[in-house]
Amino acid sequence: MPGVDKDLRSIQEARDLAGQAFAAWKQWASASQEQVDRVCAAMAEVAFAASTRLGIQAYEETGFGVPEHKRLKNEVASRNVWESIKDIKTVGIIGHNPEKKIYDIAWPMGVIAALTPSTNPTSTVMFKILVSVKARDAIVIAPHPSAAKCCFETTQIMAQAAEANGAPKGLISCMQNISLEGTQALMRHKYLALILATGGTPMVRAAHSTGKPAIGVGPGNVPAYVDRSADLVKAARYIVASKAFDCSTICATEQAVVADQPIARQLAALMQQEGAYFTDPHQTQLLRKLLFHPDGSMNIATVGKPAEYVAEMAGFEVPSGTRILVTRLEKTGKEEPLSREKLTTVLGWYEEEGWEAGCDRCIALIEFGGRGHSLIIHATDQKVIMAFGLEKPVFRIAVNTMGTLGAVGVTTGVLPSMTLGAGGVGGSITGDNISTQHLFNIKRLAYELSPPPDAAMVSGRPNAGLSAQEIEQVVRSVVEEILKTG
Repeated sequence: MPGVDKDLRSIQEARDLAGQAFAAWKQWASASQEQVDRVCAAMAEVAFAASTRLGIQAYEETGFGVPEHKRLKNEVASRNVWESIKDIKTVGIIGHNPEKKIYDIAWPMGVIAALTPSTNPTSTVMFKILVSVKARDAIVIAPHPSAAKCCFETTQIMAQAAEANGAPKGLISCMQNISLEGTQALMRHKYLALILATGGTPMVRAAHSTGKPAIGVGPGNVPAYVDRSADLVKAARYIVASKAFDCSTICATEQAVVADQPIARQLAALMQQEGAYFTDPHQTQLLRKLLFHPDGSMNIATVGKPAEYVAEMAGFEVPSGTRILVTRLEKTGKEEPLSREKLTTVLGWYEEEGWEAGCDRCIALIEFGGRGHSLIIHATDQKVIMAFGLEKPVFRIAVNTMGTLGAVGVTTGVLPSMTLGAGGVGGSITGDNISTQHLFNIKRLAYELSPPPDAAMVSGRPNAGLSAQEIEQVVRSVVEEILKTG
């Protein structure tokens, strides 16, 4: 549309794609389980095959992270996600309770608007398309502007595979003309059933403010507590590797180590052997000024960048091969910017005496910026592990593993997902790792188990000629019958 403003083109594209998706969904809603699984299997296969190419494209377009790590995330979001959902029934009767005479019947949501971040663009697109189509939903991707091309390419590859295997055209699409106005038009469209938003706090708030049902997940501020009972060699190796993974662009990446005092010095030495560089007070102050603006917002220029690059931006040198920068901190909250989530290769460091004090520090970090999200604990003392599991206001507690890969289900048994719920305390509708079962409704066919109470069959005529006392007695008997039958 030459001569038309970008925001108007974006709004019109959103309307067109939503309309096409709704028309396609009306066909797809009656697809059989075999048809659904054939389409999803084909999409997972082509996405997995393109993981390397799309990882490179995502890196080149956004400038974030590590191409090889993006390849791995793409493989997880295609193959691992599909393996985790392929046997889930999403069509027709999916459950039956003979004793209660209830049948559970799957019913798709409809058209989903999927907002995706620039930090994990292609992998999030793969994941959201698979879990949505498996649930018999249509999906329109609304990518972050700085990752629009790689997201569109990923969507096209999967849409073509879907259509070649029987899915209707328009079921899967991606916006190309990206603007705030266009994304809002999509989220508010009359045909839209659900918003699935993954990204920063402003995006998630926007999704929840539309009046449409929304599953919104935002930032984490993940602490890693290392207890005196931990395997320190393993903990050091995992923490450094996890923080360096894709330059800390996954929301479940460790943001601060909370080290038990007796093992703190040894843990620091082991982490240095793995490529961690502990900054001095002057360098730490330089990082405070570099990573965050005075209002607390993140300096986007530092996001997803290698440690040596970040150090150079801050104005100091580090040894070649440095993988992460570790800053010794004492405070938590607004007065300490580095206690915030840092989507780059900078890690906070706290030392506390005993697991109880470590627990308090972890809660302070979580409350400051990661309520409901995730926590990592390295320990072998089961009492300490369970205390953390029971007391922390988060919904993923990963034990003796990498935060990045553990929380998303690569190294643990939780559902593989690129969208991690933070529960009510974190402003989300659920604390689960989002998957296909969150994207369809269940209706229930319920047969009568017992006849209604006699009192319920009393004539509904006004007063029915009864006195006030008689009416009161009828009401009382109805209540008694209801209580008796449960």
